[in-house]
Amino acid sequence: MTAPRLVATDLDGTLLDSARQVSPRTRAALQRAAAAGAQIVIITARPPRNILAIAEQAGVGGLALCSNGALRYDLTAKTVTAASPLEPATVGKLRDLLREALPDPLYAIETGHGVLMEPGYPVLVPEDAPNRRHVADLWAETEPVAKLLVRCEGHTSDELFTAATAAVGELAEITYSGISSVLEISAPGVTKATALAALCAELGIAPEQVVAFGDMPNDLAVLAFAGHGYAMANSHPSVLAAIPRHTLSNDEDGVAAVLETLYS
Repeated sequence: MTAPRLVATDLDGTLLDSARQVSPRTRAALQRAAAAGAQIVIITARPPRNILAIAEQAGVGGLALCSNGALRYDLTAKTVTAASPLEPATVGKLRDLLREALPDPLYAIETGHGVLMEPGYPVLVPEDAPNRRHVADLWAETEPVAKLLVRCEGHTSDELFTAATAAVGELAEITYSGISSVLEISAPGVTKATALAALCAELGIAPEQVVAFGDMPNDLAVLAFAGHGYAMANSHPSVLAAIPRHTLSNDEDGVAAVLETLYS
């Protein structure tokens, strides 16, 4: 098999181990792929501000697709080069629909620069606390909405996803990743997969020339898009069931194990 031209990798639960570190073996495997001419693309639910240190640790430059595809970020220039935010009118409709469909929802807005939270919304990512701010009236804010975050304490993300998708329909894209009881909502048509497909089209790279790695429902479409999509052994059950190719867990250097074979 010809070595893939692009490596697309999620971060948490995938490239990062449980200590949220890039292992030396994984860094070496990424460098091997890059030396062979492959584009390395981080594709994550994280905002740009939370990936720079990881990219440096991994030795990765170029472009990253952040906030579930809503933001394209140049790691070298440290600049957002493209954005697909939710329309303000859509945000208001989503708020009202989800208040009816979900049990006691609390809302926050990811802007790309920080998170604005309505009163009562907890700080769920302690290391990002300086970039998170409670506001008296979340809906009066005018910053672009890269993602609308919805939390319902005491309910699983799976439960919330089922209820929210039934209520919202095609008004927005709903998914979830590693934080329990939280849904992540993007503009319609904005997913990790659509962002990756657009980038591949610009680069002249076909899906069969892409190898991708992920572990959570927000990675499913990416793994299906890629000609070589791998679910981590520690993946959400829905990912393991839907994706035929599996690799080792994130704590066993599952990404590196595949790259070492593809770029031997």
